[in-house]
Amino acid sequence: MLPHPNLTAALSLSPLSRSSLNVIRSSLTRKKHAAVLIPLCNVNDKAGILLELRGKLRTHSGEVSFPGGRIDPSDKTFLATALRETREEVGIRSNQVEILGQVGPTQSTLSNLRVWPYVGFIHATPQSKRPETEVDLEAPLPSLPMNSLKLSNLEVATVFHLPLSAATTPARLQVLYFGEQPYYAIELSRTRGCRPKERVEVWGITGWYLFLLLRALKIYE
Repeated sequence: MLPHPNLTAALSLSPLSRSSLNVIRSSLTRKKHAAVLIPLCNVNDKAGILLELRGKLRTHSGEVSFPGGRIDPSDKTFLATALRETREEVGIRSNQVEILGQVGPTQSTLSNLRVWPYVGFIHATPQSKRPETEVDLEAPLPSLPMNSLKLSNLEVATVFHLPLSAATTPARLQVLYFGEQPYYAIELSRTRGCRPKERVEVWGITGWYLFLLLRALKIYE
């Protein structure tokens, strides 16, 4: 692979300059990163994952994904990106989201975007912080009303809930590979709320991150 001429000129044997620092900053810019939210939620008293079917976009049109997108210069953190995109795409506010952690390691898409995945629970209503001593820890959390979601017509064709029980149905699962690592793609055509004209699966980086989450939860071995 030949060196990039601009980079070679800026990072030559001479001392680093303001110009070369700008080149380094540009090489590490957040424009090459994206963040997604893996949204756990209860719907009709069933635990599951909220998924999107992408709208008519220039890339990834008609594919299944989590809410998320590219880092914006106004985003202070990758988590801020995931929360902002979730609000813009499906109308869920950050005070409805209880962040539980991350899965990983992070991976890159075919378009060379490194995607930072965050796992959160979507509450039906905005939450105020209360001490756990005031909360019944075993009580089922309220279900998210699907009709309360406000979809971005430009980005999202539809949104649907994949019950965790469906993610273990053998007839829905197909072994694919992310790089050299096997994972389960999940068939969604029979999922309530998902009515595509042809077969749709959770696959690619979305399927891989979902697989990592379900494996961490011991749902997959």
